Amino acid sequence: MTTSTTQKWHLKGEWFDACKCTVPCPCSFAQDPTFGDCNGILLWQIREGNYGDTRLDGLNVAMLGSFVGNPWAGDVKDAYAAFFIDDRADDQQRTALQAIFGGEAGGWPAQFGEMLSPEMRGLETAPIEVSIDDDLGTWRMRIPEKAEAVVEALTGPTTREGERVQVHHLPGAETGPGQGPSTWGKAIVDRADAYGFEWDRSGRSSKLIPFDWYGPDAG
Repeated sequence: MTTSTTQKWHLKGEWFDACKCTVPCPCSFAQDPTFGDCNGILLWQIREGNYGDTRLDGLNVAMLGSFVGNPWAGDVKDAYAAFFIDDRADDQQRTALQAIFGGEAGGWPAQFGEMLSPEMRGLETAPIEVSIDDDLGTWRMRIPEKAEAVVEALTGPTTREGERVQVHHLPGAETGPGQGPSTWGKAIVDRADAYGFEWDRSGRSSKLIPFDWYGPDAG
């Protein structure tokens, strides 16, 4: 819920995940998860951003999350989350990021959070290493000893050199309406071990979607 002390804010960057679903993740198409439930790593890289006068350029936020059901159909339960805030953020930046991603500052993060309403298992600052190729050939993230995802862009027998599998106008875009296109990939590393989230797998779905958000008012 936004308050009278909430600052106007803007974030622009890239979001990606690595999740339990097979390729392509049905959740992004507003369908039930492949196995009826989903868990995964979510990463937001902020290229440009501000919360009032506080600059947020170059900072990262990560999340481990899980749920059962289809959130887009209003049928979700057993949702859990743990957040990691970039340890390069100073006190003002950390407070700003917690307000935005915690939903208190409105905008899409608040709407997305309300849809899932996860039980929070943890919140901490951590070193978050992120790398996204300019040509979107690979993207990766790492929180030492807690989470790691390495993704290669999805290819197939008819994919030409340098082409990327992209979808416009996803009906269940995790970054919200009007964002995209999504670039699809396959995780070659996807592991987590923190706050009760534990898995180690490969070959499952990933997508990268640019975001351009404003709050507390849209536009």
